[in-house]
Amino acid sequence: MTSPDPEALAARLVPRLAAERAELEALSRQSAADRAPVALDQQSVGRVSRGDALQGQAMAQDAERRRRKRLVMIDAARRRAEDGEFGYCASCGEPIAEKRLELDPAATECIACARLNG
Repeated sequence: MTSPDPEALAARLVPRLAAERAELEALSRQSAADRAPVALDQQSVGRVSRGDALQGQAMAQDAERRRRKRLVMIDAARRRAEDGEFGYCASCGEPIAEKRLELDPAATECIACARLNG
């Protein structure tokens, strides 16, 4: 079995990372109001409604944290592509399997190292 050509993989997969980044940024903008502090309006919001609003806010904030973490991963993968390091395991330096990168272009480790470090 031949190793994948990291430059060809980067050329093919980095545009996917850029598209995913744009989508995550759009989702972040769309959910900004959901993450905002819940106003205390005792006239129209009862205790149950306020609890629901706080729960919705917490879920939106958690989703935003996951989006931000993914954006960091995407940016790191794009930098690795620019530096010629895309497709190589950050732990052992061996090539990451093409199928793994197809599944997640931001993957930083080969399967063996991910299992070891995971």
